[in-house]
Amino acid sequence: MKIQIKYESSWRNSFLDGSNDEPLPKAGRKFVASMTSLKKEGNYIPRKVSHNTVMGVLNRLIGDQRKLYQSRNSDAYYFKELEPLITFEDKPSYVNHEMTYIRNVSGSEDQNSYTGMIKVDDPIFTSDYSQQLWGILQLDLDELCKFIVDDIKVDKVISHNPLVIISRLEELFKLKPVPNENTVKEAFDYLASKFEKFNGLNRKEEVLVSSLYCSALYLQLERLSKNFDVSSAKTKAGGLSGISNNGFTKKDFMSRYTSGGKKKIWGNPYVLKEKRKGIGEVTSLMEKAGGTLKIDIFIDRQAAKELLAMIENAGVSSFYLGKKGLAYVSDIRL
Repeated sequence: MKIQIKYESSWRNSFLDGSNDEPLPKAGRKFVASMTSLKKEGNYIPRKVSHNTVMGVLNRLIGDQRKLYQSRNSDAYYFKELEPLITFEDKPSYVNHEMTYIRNVSGSEDQNSYTGMIKVDDPIFTSDYSQQLWGILQLDLDELCKFIVDDIKVDKVISHNPLVIISRLEELFKLKPVPNENTVKEAFDYLASKFEKFNGLNRKEEVLVSSLYCSALYLQLERLSKNFDVSSAKTKAGGLSGISNNGFTKKDFMSRYTSGGKKKIWGNPYVLKEKRKGIGEVTSLMEKAGGTLKIDIFIDRQAAKELLAMIENAGVSSFYLGKKGLAYVSDIRL
C-alpha cells in the first residue's frame, strides 16, 4: 500500500523542551524559543520528518487524535503489528529559512523594559541617607576600594532618578574585569568576608568591577543604618530591589520604582545569532519546507483495503505535518 502526502510550509523547528513520546508535565512543556532561551545551547531545535512523524500522520488519518505515546500504550493500537512494515521517503521540493514571529503565551517578562510612571519621589531617592547611598556609583575604582576598606565618607553626587541610576549600573556592567591584586584584592577580600553571597570573580579569577559596586551599595546601607533609618530602602527580603551582591536586573529594579510594574513579552522573532569558530557569525532562522512524503506499508491486499476504508470513513481533509503548515493525502494506491 502506497500513500502519498503533499505538504506546504511545514515548520522544521521545535519550540518546546521535552518529547512528544512522554506524558506532559503538570505545568506543560517549557517554551524555549524566547530570545533569551535561544541563546542557551540546545534550545534551537531543528526537526525532520521521522518515523514518529509518519506514525502520527497515519493515526490522524484513521481518526485517532490521541498523542502518539498514548495510542502506542493502548491495547487497541491499530498499528501495533504494522509499525515494522512501514517505511517512508521525504522529498522536499523547497526548504526556506524565514524570519518568523513566535507568540509566547506564557507571558515572559522583558528584561530591559518597564511600564508606567517613574517614581522619582520614592523614599530611597529622597531620604537623608540617599546621597551617600547612591553616591557610591559615582566613585572611581580606587575611591571605591578605599571606601570599602577604610570606610571613607562618600561625597560624590548622582541624580536621584531611577533611570539615571540604572543607566550608571549598566555602564559599570560594561567595565572590563581587573586583576585580583593590590587594593582591588583588599576590597574583594573584605566584601567576601562580609557577604556570603558575594562572588565577584570570572573564570579567569579576575574581579568583576560591577560586583564590587553592587556589594558596596549593601555595605554602605549597613554602615548608614547606624545613623539613619534605612528601612525605606529595603525590600521585604531585606535587600535592594533588583540589585544583588553580584549584579542587577533592570526589570526588577524598575518594577519597584514605576507605577506599572514589569512589562510582559508576548512574542519575539525566531532567530539565533551565534559565533562559530572558524566560520564567524551564523544566523539561524525558522526552517519551512514543502514537498512530498511517500509512505509504503507492506501488507496484503485485504489489510490494505481495510486501512483504506478506515481512512475514507475518517474523512480527514487536511492536517499538520510536524509543526504547522498544510498537508493532505494526494494519492493512495493498493
